[in-house]
Amino acid sequence: MKMNQVKHRTVTEDLSEYVSQAAKVDLPARIIGKAKDHILDTIAAMVSGARLEPGRLVTEYIRRQQGIPEAQLVGSEVMTTAGDAALANGIMAHADETDDSHAPSMTHPGCAVIPAALAMAEKEGCDGKTFLNAVVLGYDVGCRVSLALVPSVYRRSGFCSHSIGGTFGAAAAAACIAGFDAVRVSHALSYAGHQASGVGAYVRCPDHLQKAFVFGGMPARNGVTAATLVQAGFTGVSDIFLGERNFLDAYSSDPKIEELTLGLGSRYEIERTNIKKFFVGSPIQAALDALLQITAEHELKASDVERLMVRLPEREARTVNDRHMPDINLQYILAVTLLDGKLSFESAHCYERMTDARVLEMKSRIELQPDPDLGSEDAPRQAIVEVATRDGRNLRTHVKNVRGTAADPMTQEEVINKARDLISAVIGKQKCERLIEMVRGIEDVADIRDFRPLLRT
Repeated sequence: MKMNQVKHRTVTEDLSEYVSQAAKVDLPARIIGKAKDHILDTIAAMVSGARLEPGRLVTEYIRRQQGIPEAQLVGSEVMTTAGDAALANGIMAHADETDDSHAPSMTHPGCAVIPAALAMAEKEGCDGKTFLNAVVLGYDVGCRVSLALVPSVYRRSGFCSHSIGGTFGAAAAAACIAGFDAVRVSHALSYAGHQASGVGAYVRCPDHLQKAFVFGGMPARNGVTAATLVQAGFTGVSDIFLGERNFLDAYSSDPKIEELTLGLGSRYEIERTNIKKFFVGSPIQAALDALLQITAEHELKASDVERLMVRLPEREARTVNDRHMPDINLQYILAVTLLDGKLSFESAHCYERMTDARVLEMKSRIELQPDPDLGSEDAPRQAIVEVATRDGRNLRTHVKNVRGTAADPMTQEEVINKARDLISAVIGKQKCERLIEMVRGIEDVADIRDFRPLLRT
C-alpha cells in the first residue's frame, strides 16, 4: 500500500479499540483506590435506595416479570435478567441524592455505570478486576460522550445529560465485561446511541420516581440492552459518531468529537467525579456544609437564628429552590438541620416533616439568593451562608469546594463511614463490614456473584 493510501483511524475506531482492551489494562494504584470508593459509595446508594419508595416499587415490578435469573436485585432475593436487574438497581442507586456526580459533563455516572456493570458481571460470572476496570471505563466513556456534545449547548434543547451520558457509560462497561472486540464494541455504542434519551421534564415530577428512572434505571438498562443485543448477534452502524445523520449532530449544534478520546488512558474521569458528603442534592452540599461549620464554631441553635441568607450560583439556586422533594429542597434541608442540630438520612427524606409547623416557621427565616458572581469552571457549586443571630451577630462562611468534590476529595475512611451509615441499617452491621471488606479487595474476587448473599436483606 502506498503512503497516500494509508487508512487513518477514526475517533470511533480509536474509542472502540480502547474499550475492547480495557479489561486487560493494569490501572494506576490511585485509580484503583478511587474506583473502589465509587463502587462502595454506589452500592451504599443502592442498598439505602432499596427501602425507599422507588426501590420498593421497582422490586415489586421486576418480581412480577419473572425474568430469567441472571442477576440479583439489591436488597432482595429477586433474580431476573441482566437488563431488568440493571434497571432496578439503577433506580435504587438514584432513589435519593446519595450517588456521585461528574460536574464537567453534568452527569451522575455511578448510578448508571455500576448497576449495569454489576448486572452484566453477574450474568457473565466475571472476576473483580474485570468488573473494576469496566467501571472505570464506563465513567471515561459516558462522561466523554456528554463532553463531546458540550453540556451547555445540548441541554438548551431540553435533553438530559444525566441519562445520555449514563447510557453510553453503561454500554461501554457492559461491552467490556462481555469481552467484545473493537467491531462489536462499535455496534454496542451504536445501539447505545439509538437508545440515548431523556429530557429535563423530570424536574416537574413531584416524587423522586421519574428522576431515579431517568438518571439511573433507564441508562443502566439501555447500556446492558445494547451489549446483550450484540451478544445475540445483532449488528449495526459501525460509526454512530461520524457520517450521515450521526448521533453527535443529532443532539448538539456544536459537538466536539475530539472529546471522545481526549486523554484516554491518562485522564480518568472517575478521578474528576464527586462523592457526596451529604445525602442531598449537589447544589445543597456547600450550603449545608457552610451552615454546619457556622453552627459548630459558634454553638448556634435554631432559637439563636433570626435570619439565614444563602447565596448560590444562579442555575444551582433554581434547581433547589423550595422544591417538592425534601432531599433537593434547600430551605427544608437547612431548616431541619437547624432544628435537629444535624441532618439524618430519615429527615432528609421525610415528606411528612415538610408540612410540620416548626419546620415551616424555620423555613420562613431562610432566604435563597441567586448570585451571578458565584460559580466558576473550577468551583461550579459554591455557597455563601450568612446568619444574623438574635443577639446581633452577623456570621458568614463561604464554601468554595465542599468536601467530596474532585478539588477536595473524601478520604477512604470517610467514604467507608458514609457507606456504613447507609448500609448497616438495612443489611446489618456484620454483613455491612463483610461487604466493605470485599469491595476494598475486589481485585481478588474470583466471581462477582459472591457478592449476592451480602446484598440480600
